[in-house]
Amino acid sequence: MEITTRLFGKIDLDDNKIIEFPGGIVGFPDLKKFALIHDSEKSDGSGLGFLQSLDEPAFDMPVMNPLIVKPDYNPMIEDELLKPLGELKSSETVILVTVTVPHDLKKMTVNLMAPFIINAETRKGAQVILSDDTCEIRFPIYDILAKAKEGADGKAVQ
Repeated sequence: MEITTRLFGKIDLDDNKIIEFPGGIVGFPDLKKFALIHDSEKSDGSGLGFLQSLDEPAFDMPVMNPLIVKPDYNPMIEDELLKPLGELKSSETVILVTVTVPHDLKKMTVNLMAPFIINAETRKGAQVILSDDTCEIRFPIYDILAKAKEGADGKAVQ
């Protein structure tokens, strides 16, 4: 299938790359079909991707694996919220969080309070709001990513 996106223009997308969010996502209950897109030409190793809506081509959200910036991230989620995804095996579970990228990149954050949980086998997903008050809505990540990039480039990490 060919889709037109705001960031990447026209791209070809295999039907097996479509992720369905039966309940929609927070703030956008009518958007139910998405694809996870990575810009391989601009990848800087941070793991940034875009959850691209197939229902509304102008809508996308930057997302990333939270373990890149918070290795101990392990959200406790009620089983009832995950039932629509089918049986979840840890090897088939993908967790993503939204990334806020302001003009001042040093203020970049991720939302650890509302992760996307995706069953890679069934390609069904859900965005959940955690009741765990230890997870931050605006977890700062710029310094973490900068240190990781310095380490990957072989420069001394300070």
